[in-house]
Amino acid sequence: MKTIAFVIVMLMNIKLVYATPMSLFIENPKAVGSTSRMSYLFWDIYDATLYAQNGHYDAAKPFALKLNYLRDLSGHDIANRSIDEMEKQGFNNHQKLQLWRVTMQNIFPDVKNGTQLLGVRNAAGESLFYNDDQLIGQVSDTEFTTHFFAIWLNERTSEPMMRKELLALEEAP
Repeated sequence: MKTIAFVIVMLMNIKLVYATPMSLFIENPKAVGSTSRMSYLFWDIYDATLYAQNGHYDAAKPFALKLNYLRDLSGHDIANRSIDEMEKQGFNNHQKLQLWRVTMQNIFPDVKNGTQLLGVRNAAGESLFYNDDQLIGQVSDTEFTTHFFAIWLNERTSEPMMRKELLALEEAP
């Protein structure tokens, strides 16, 4: 009986350590700014949150962008929209864009309300993608990583208010 009581007490005091994909690449990951909502016309598309070590974003260091989808979208549509956004920012190597489109179409799943996709920029500059904490793909091309995350974080983004919220940027005086 004492053994059973001891085991129960021990089990109650054990803290299970679960490493999230984010914490595998970012020491002490914290949100950089606030969560920002992407809407198009009258549809809410997703909520985005940027994470970095201690909440301090540096494009040359590991960071993660979490998208919590609020509606159904196909993975192919997500990939195509990503390519459109890269083109809008001036990237025009059409051979690479086509390769990246196919790569993303193979990685990105169809999403529905509540699906969480996480994109991680690791220390090597590669992109890793997770669907609800399960690795779904990796792109080793550092140029892809730069242009993919620029969709949200570059000054030429099509969503400057989202960028300001994600990066916690102040309005100019």
